[in-house]
Amino acid sequence: MIREAAAEDMQLVRELAEQFNREVPDLPWRDEDADSMVDGADLVLLADEDGFAVARRRTARMWFLEVVYVRAAARGRGLGVELIHEVARRAQADGAEMLELEVLESNEGARRLYDRLGFRTVERSLAAPLARLAAGEAEGPTFGSVYVQTDDVDTVTRHVERMLPRLGRTTAHDVGTPRNGWVRVRSDVTDADPAKLHALAKELSYTSGGVTLALGIEAGTVVRYNLFDRGASVDEYASVPEYRGALPPGEVIALGANPTVVARLTGADPHRVRDIARTAASPAELPPAQELYEQIATLMGVEA
Repeated sequence: MIREAAAEDMQLVRELAEQFNREVPDLPWRDEDADSMVDGADLVLLADEDGFAVARRRTARMWFLEVVYVRAAARGRGLGVELIHEVARRAQADGAEMLELEVLESNEGARRLYDRLGFRTVERSLAAPLARLAAGEAEGPTFGSVYVQTDDVDTVTRHVERMLPRLGRTTAHDVGTPRNGWVRVRSDVTDADPAKLHALAKELSYTSGGVTLALGIEAGTVVRYNLFDRGASVDEYASVPEYRGALPPGEVIALGANPTVVARLTGADPHRVRDIARTAASPAELPPAQELYEQIATLMGVEA
């Protein structure tokens, strides 16, 4: 049952907030605690003792959903959705028209839920290391290609021409001839945005029912690849995982290459994968990005 928290419930609310902070830690350079999440809130709701939501009135027309959380053991019963719906009803009764929230890029489960409920991106929060900004370091080019594991160029071309307009206005794209069992796809819209390169690779893997690889360089410094199999992400690698800022340890580990998966999907020698696709805390600890990019392309049998 969804109910508004009373004064005697505040200990339970703080316990749930602390559990949320442990399970979904904020970015390392931010200070977050349970009290700051709850203090001064206009609305605190409880789903029995299994979950909670906190919301604030930001303007006459907009409320802000500070947090919604359900204990792991109680998930799968729709409590998170019920909490959000009740926040929306209370905010609407107060005269508001919109509900906003923030979500970490790394919290994919929450992002899927919010997408399903109709939330859309209206603003981006960006971060950059002060050391790089203060030093005035210029960034190099960003580019990449998608490789589809097939020899069927015509089918790949049809899929690409249908998908690219969804990603943005493109003035140039190219679908290459098969090489070593891969068809290379490159476009200006995916060159400019690694997220769109990732999205195209995932969609082509889904539509082809097979393996795709997104491989590129970001800011002239970081080499990144994503491997997909039948639409599912199966391995992700970034040569300098914390180039854009500190990450939780688990995310840094997750951005290391998985030699077993790479070998299974591309035929690469797993020992060579381990030797070449290394990660480091600094670009200076690795070969130049272009050289590393070419080494990984050769390793996987694709055209750099």
